[in-house]
Amino acid sequence: MKEKIQNELHTVLDGLPEMKFSTREEIRNSRVLTKQAFEGEAPISRSKVRITDKHIPGHEEGQNIRVRIYEPGMPVKTISPGLYWIHGGGYLSGTPEMNDELCERFVLEAGCVVISVAYRLAPEHPFPAGVEDCYAGLKWAAGHAGELGIDAERIGVAGHSAGGGLTAAVSLMARDRSGPAIAFQMPLCPMLDYRNVTVSSREITDTRVWNYYSNQAAWKAYLGDHNEDISAYASPALAEDLSDLPPAYTMVGSADPFRDETIEYILRLSQAGVQAEFHLYPGCFHGFEGIAPQAEVSQRAVRGYIDALKRNL
Repeated sequence: MKEKIQNELHTVLDGLPEMKFSTREEIRNSRVLTKQAFEGEAPISRSKVRITDKHIPGHEEGQNIRVRIYEPGMPVKTISPGLYWIHGGGYLSGTPEMNDELCERFVLEAGCVVISVAYRLAPEHPFPAGVEDCYAGLKWAAGHAGELGIDAERIGVAGHSAGGGLTAAVSLMARDRSGPAIAFQMPLCPMLDYRNVTVSSREITDTRVWNYYSNQAAWKAYLGDHNEDISAYASPALAEDLSDLPPAYTMVGSADPFRDETIEYILRLSQAGVQAEFHLYPGCFHGFEGIAPQAEVSQRAVRGYIDALKRNL
């Protein structure tokens, strides 16, 4: 594995413990699933961003889901674009809080109001619970755009890893279900293909980073009893038609199991007539920008997708 990693990340990789996926507790406590701080070069003052938690109606009758709203600490006179953010964690772990720093940067540097959703997690809640929660939260955000101070015509959906997979799935849902309108999608190093048949999905076996084995375990937990006729809303790589989807931006590292499925997805979007931008970071493992936030390549990657939001929203 080390020969695939760029020199700047060697020390970080050498210091990572092995991930263990033999029990549910080990999966939930996995460092790779939970450490995604995406810190900037300097700490952000929380006084500049107001954070509010709100419970909203979920997909199922009587069920509530939590959204975390990030907005400027001082009132603004203009209507802002909205960013609907979906955290990662292999469909098994994570909370909106683990991306607080990144969402604050979206507010301060991209001028967005951010709504981050706490969707239900596998294995207790396998597909379609998580993606339906994400879609319900998006509908709520679009329906309350005025209250949130956002422009309903400038709402983007974004997420990292499993959150990237859910971003792609929600974009498909919104197209197929006639809304809400999405102006931009940003599925970052997305977890798209349950089949694990690409070269990159099989070649990354180092257990210190997200790898072939952890990916298999996560997909098995997320899909539950859905082992035949898998929906594209579960595994967006299976979607036959990618036309009429919102413009896209994505990135991935060359030593990421999701490298090939990300490249294939962006190629198919382009072939379907969707404007799509893609960046491949050589010698970078999955989640590198969260695990090694001070590395130059990490700061460049995060800067890249903040700038993409500014351009597209």
